[in-house]
Amino acid sequence: MKFVRYKDKNQVFQGILEKDKIIQISGDPYSNWKKTSGVHLRSEVQLLAPILPNQIIGIGANYVASEEELPSAPVQHPVFFFKPVSSVIGPDENIVIPEQVENVKFEAELAVVIGKEIKQLQPEDPVEPYVFGYTIANDVTAPDMFHPDGHWTIGKAFDTFTPIGPVVETNLDLNKIRIEATVGGVEKQNSPTHLMIVTIEEMIRYLSHVMTLQPGDVILTGSPVGAEMVGGNIMVECTIEGIGTLRNETKVSY
Repeated sequence: MKFVRYKDKNQVFQGILEKDKIIQISGDPYSNWKKTSGVHLRSEVQLLAPILPNQIIGIGANYVASEEELPSAPVQHPVFFFKPVSSVIGPDENIVIPEQVENVKFEAELAVVIGKEIKQLQPEDPVEPYVFGYTIANDVTAPDMFHPDGHWTIGKAFDTFTPIGPVVETNLDLNKIRIEATVGGVEKQNSPTHLMIVTIEEMIRYLSHVMTLQPGDVILTGSPVGAEMVGGNIMVECTIEGIGTLRNETKVSY
């Protein structure tokens, strides 16, 4: 199923996208929801970020260009970082480049949405039951705002720096998808997920021994080779078959 959030006549709803229609739902999408009689045409409403994340956790430098470059041993200490929920925007909203930044870097990513509380997941425990679904994220970054000692927070924390959407897909075959991105219509990224250094299962297991993961937590799983700096007035399109395309245009704030 494809879960969405959307706005119609200044009211925000949750729903399930079925072809060109959205069936409105009520309740908690993570545990107890039901369809209502409300139906909206997709073309007549504004899609928002499909969820309001509880927290956003990203992983750095998690793709290689080819299978030959994959490490032979598991990564002992993956590099994770947080992004503020205030940085989230939805499809077709503008990525705003702040005054103190000349360029930003787009990073198309597969994002995992946690659906059940996870704490200290054991080796014999499967990960899949704890995943609500998957969406697309653009981990927008201002590298020139990184701290010289390697702290990334400020460079990733500006308002509008985490577009997500257009839907949360609950049934996705991770072995058959590719993360693709175009900038101004020119392809920049196109990679299968098996070129991840740290797998999604490894990320979730590792994080569950550091923090309790809650429903609505979003994990950004890394961006393939090809991400680059962009200026203002550029359309960035991030695509994953089965989820859709996340489109956001860059704008300068001055």
